[in-house]
Amino acid sequence: MTNIQQNIIDINHKIRTYEVRYKRQPNSVALLASSKKQSIDDIRQAILAGVTVFGENYLQEALEKIVALADENVEWHFIGSIQSNKTKKIAEHFSWVDSVNNITIAKRLNDQRPHHLPPLNICLEVNVSGEKSKSGTTLDEILPLAEFCLAQPRLKLRGLMAIPARKTTFAEQRTELHKLRTMYDMLCQGGYNLDILSMGMSDDLEAAIAEGATVVRIGTAIFGHRI
Repeated sequence: MTNIQQNIIDINHKIRTYEVRYKRQPNSVALLASSKKQSIDDIRQAILAGVTVFGENYLQEALEKIVALADENVEWHFIGSIQSNKTKKIAEHFSWVDSVNNITIAKRLNDQRPHHLPPLNICLEVNVSGEKSKSGTTLDEILPLAEFCLAQPRLKLRGLMAIPARKTTFAEQRTELHKLRTMYDMLCQGGYNLDILSMGMSDDLEAAIAEGATVVRIGTAIFGHRI
């Protein structure tokens, strides 16, 4: 067994343990492997260990992997910042885009989604910590953006995503993640039919599951630190 495969066993065990600890439904938290800068061979090891969902940040790198792994039954999410000149390829090659944060990008993805493919699943990226270095919509912007996306026939709004500011204590992590959970609950109570709350990475996995994450994005704890 390789290190990657053992790491995935360990991560899945932690996820299931935290589901019990925080009274979540069994198997209600899905694992997305953040595979940017990882080799095709390493991704195949993760696939052999049962991972079926991968997130990529860089378009050209991702397209090469999608082609090389076309024989595998996996789902590709685009999770990085989106430039307008990249939307066509993203709309054509991904099942999900987890980082939609403005109307311009949403419209381009909708208009460029091929009609022979199902509507593109999207999550709205929220800058919950207000960091200037990070992209993402704000609380004031989330409702107009969600309304716009719902009106697009080639998009399917599924939920919210965030990468909060890094915090060192469990309590601080929960505080940051709770902001996204609050926003998610507000939208659901307002009649939005959402089912994805994508938050939590290797360092704040437990806090994310405690706060209701349905998808956790794990890179380092699976593949190790990138060189």
